[in-house]
Amino acid sequence: MRELPFVKGHGARNDFVLFTDPENRVELSDAEVAAICDRRAGIGADGVLRAVRDADGQWFMDYRNADGSLAEMCGNGLRVFLRYLASEGLVHDERVTVGTRAGERTGTFLPDGRIAVTMGAVRIDPDRPEVTIGDRCWPGIPADVGNPHVVSVVADQAELDALDLCAAPGVPDGRFPHGVNVEFVALLEPGHVRMRVHERGSGETWACGTGVVAVAVSVGGAVPGGDPVRVTTPGGDLAVHVQPDGEAVLTGPAVLVARGVIDLEVIG
Repeated sequence: MRELPFVKGHGARNDFVLFTDPENRVELSDAEVAAICDRRAGIGADGVLRAVRDADGQWFMDYRNADGSLAEMCGNGLRVFLRYLASEGLVHDERVTVGTRAGERTGTFLPDGRIAVTMGAVRIDPDRPEVTIGDRCWPGIPADVGNPHVVSVVADQAELDALDLCAAPGVPDGRFPHGVNVEFVALLEPGHVRMRVHERGSGETWACGTGVVAVAVSVGGAVPGGDPVRVTTPGGDLAVHVQPDGEAVLTGPAVLVARGVIDLEVIG
């Protein structure tokens, strides 16, 4: 029997299965990750977060999408990962830096229970590829937040609510060879937007932390040294502010909801 102790958590209902593997000994296949994330035959999650120690002893967030594919970064997952490390007694400070495939990221545990995480500088591409759903199309704004995004603004909240995001929206062939996260946004008022997202490898999720940052910077009005931008997702509100040096910071909840043991021989 291959047993794997786990914790289930979420950030704005973007949910994850987490486990600790400090010696980097647990190798999950893509199929096993997908089985764990299956919402009927498995635990159910948007992704799996594995806590591994690197050569210098720093914790590294190994993030896998729900289909087993690798991802560079995950903003909601990062907050949940930090909450998990603290709950396991693996970190003790108010500010904690961990490694990700997009580079080092630092989280700060706030007095109100939320966690603020650094997300790097957002890079906006001047190109405007067309994003399609069926026979409808919108101009897209490519935004790199350590992983790829393309953001499209819709006319209003009614149009946003009516979108079918069960399948991945179309983008130009070859434009994003490793896939892309696609956000659709309704502009509500200065400093406040609503969004929905289709995440590569996971489908539509209730929130996407890197997507929230991409939206806030590309169309939400977040600028260096400016006021925070509120981004409303189906899973709740998240806040983004950009520091004077251009580093984006994402603030939101991180909740652990369950603990258990996975039998990989059964679930896989």
